[in-house]
Amino acid sequence: IIGLILVFLFMIFVYRLPGLASSLALVIYTEIVLVILNAFDVTLTLPGIAGIILSIGMAVDANVIIFARVREEMARGRSVKVSLKSGFQKAMSAIVDGNVTTLIAAAVLWFKGSGTVKGFAQTLAIGIVVSMFTALVITRMIVFAFYGIGIRKESLYYHKMKERKPINFLGKKKVFFSISIAMILAGFVVMGVHSAQGNGALAYSLDFKGGTSMNVKFDKDYSIDEIDKEIVPVVEKVTGDHNIQTQKVSGTKQVVIKTVTLSLSEREKVNKALEDNFGVKESDITAENISSTISNEMQRDAFISVVISAICMLIYIAIRFKDVKFGSSAIIALINDVLVVFAAYSVGRLSVGGTFIACMLTIIGYSINSTIVIFDRIRENLKLQTIRTRDDIKALVNQSISSTLVRTINTSLTTFVMVLALFICGVSSLREFALALMVGVIGGAFSSVFLTGPLWYMMKTRIGSDVIKENQAASQAQPEKITANPNR
Repeated sequence: IIGLILVFLFMIFVYRLPGLASSLALVIYTEIVLVILNAFDVTLTLPGIAGIILSIGMAVDANVIIFARVREEMARGRSVKVSLKSGFQKAMSAIVDGNVTTLIAAAVLWFKGSGTVKGFAQTLAIGIVVSMFTALVITRMIVFAFYGIGIRKESLYYHKMKERKPINFLGKKKVFFSISIAMILAGFVVMGVHSAQGNGALAYSLDFKGGTSMNVKFDKDYSIDEIDKEIVPVVEKVTGDHNIQTQKVSGTKQVVIKTVTLSLSEREKVNKALEDNFGVKESDITAENISSTISNEMQRDAFISVVISAICMLIYIAIRFKDVKFGSSAIIALINDVLVVFAAYSVGRLSVGGTFIACMLTIIGYSINSTIVIFDRIRENLKLQTIRTRDDIKALVNQSISSTLVRTINTSLTTFVMVLALFICGVSSLREFALALMVGVIGGAFSSVFLTGPLWYMMKTRIGSDVIKENQAASQAQPEKITANPNR
């Protein structure tokens, strides 16, 4: 709720009356999603909530794309009504392609995945379909209703912004590639150091490698909130595990506390801490080792699902954009985003548990959507401009990225705010999940702006520069002009 309120305020401040319309549409979107989850009795898991957060981000994204287009039309001097119609029409292709691409991934994850992966895919698919409906139908109806009742003042729909020259993103592509490679290598180096020290390459939680389960009988019936606020921090301090799972035993004063595998001395320290802080007797504590909840088969299914999803997205993008180079560069950027988040888990020693899979899947869905918007603008500009040389392509890519830059920043900011609210208000395990998501949101924005365009440019000019070759051949075939130079 806090995240949504902040997003509403941001949208109204930046986009004025259309921002208010999108906020009202987002309220309707949230209600529809909740009704569907209830109607179909969908079981909500943490990965499922991650899917909802991602779909909210994509719903906001769709509105940002539309209103950015409306701004562009009004900047050209067109009327409010014409600009609104044109804005929705021109935003259609980017919204549909971005959402369908993510929907394909959700479908593959649903059919091939298992456990938490299915939960994520289910809520994500519901959210995507509803977000497309609210953005293209509900938001449109609300905006035109405002216009229809006489709210037509131009300043309520648009405020003039200073026109900026295209930024030379491709001129610094080596710097951006170097930053990306450095971040990824840092993750692998830290993993190697931790592995050499015997601490494990990653901080696997009990979901992956099992752990210790303690059944503790307290002299007070603690509520779930009290357990999170009072008991969990004490156990965290002793064990160093920030992904502790707790569960109340119904009808008793017993609490089950699950941590990473503890040695005998570590168990004794936990017992002493519980005794000092809560007066628990050692005889009221029983402990046993438990196996992992995420099997090797589930891990393999998740990995295979992601690979198949990437292949399907590559095929769809190649067909829609009529160029496999778009799909290839998008997938490379996608791999970069996953590896950057992977590095964050390694360097920050974040717990790799059930939320890890949800986080990776969320980043994949979010990143590809941002990339599609930039590619849609490149595709549009390719139809409008004549390409003869590499410099023409370079200028086109720089122009396309620059014209969508504000939209990318705004979308990333609104999604970041949603996750930040989760980070501030959540318990420790949720904070780690939210922290990794925030890294992913920033990394996804970075790759969409600084990597995908340059990657496509390099493939276009070095691998398949057919247009350039044809134009060069045509220019060479033209007869030379005769000059008055006698030495020729």
